[in-house]
Amino acid sequence: MSNITTCIKTLGRGICIITGASKGFGHTLAQQVCSLLESGSVLLLVARTGTLLQKLTEELQSSTSAQQLVVRCIEADLSTEEGVKETVRAAKQEDVKDVDHVLLINNAASLPSISHFSSFINPDEVNSYLFFNVTSALTLTAGILQAFPPRPGLRWTVVNISSAFALQALPSWVLYCTGKAAREMMFRVLAAEEPNVKVLSYSPGPMDTEMQEEICRLTGACYDLLPCQEPGAKLMKLLLDNNFISGSHIDFFDA
Repeated sequence: MSNITTCIKTLGRGICIITGASKGFGHTLAQQVCSLLESGSVLLLVARTGTLLQKLTEELQSSTSAQQLVVRCIEADLSTEEGVKETVRAAKQEDVKDVDHVLLINNAASLPSISHFSSFINPDEVNSYLFFNVTSALTLTAGILQAFPPRPGLRWTVVNISSAFALQALPSWVLYCTGKAAREMMFRVLAAEEPNVKVLSYSPGPMDTEMQEEICRLTGACYDLLPCQEPGAKLMKLLLDNNFISGSHIDFFDA
């Protein structure tokens, strides 16, 4: 019998930062990424609710895959300037001189008011939504890039959790579509500027989360929902294969 060598892919010895990590898709991604990071990696979990973050940390630390990782919580509200600055400060404090991969997953987002275009006459409402969903993601990503500048042997990956509605107009969803479209272009510019940074906008499809429950309650539009584990597993495979074109948009149903 011939010997068969199995090649096991990993995300390397890295620092992985996940925003919106305390529940929903972010919670699932935190669980899934643990088994793909090598021993000594750092996992930074960012969310505004400290109790949920701590519960997630305890869950992860009880699993075999996470026992060789450094798991830290960053309680920060990314809808505020201070929350963005606190996240960057916390990331800078990590000793990552030996890491070979920086992975930032921009998952944090919010559900806007769902209303006709002509109802949005309050600039503060619009600006508040766009700060959290666009400005925050831009300044956080820029801050992390400065904290861990590209160098030989360092793999850099930025993931933007996107939506089909970054590319398609949906009536009464002007803020949501605008925010997702702006993020999409923002990260395409990053891909064009930084050839050493691999950038992916990933649309996970309709998932079984609290946000989808709220959409159903508000609009009556209820979809067949995916368990978060399925889109999460497909994203992990995309990151492991690492053969997507930087700056591209990939939908769960097309991957």
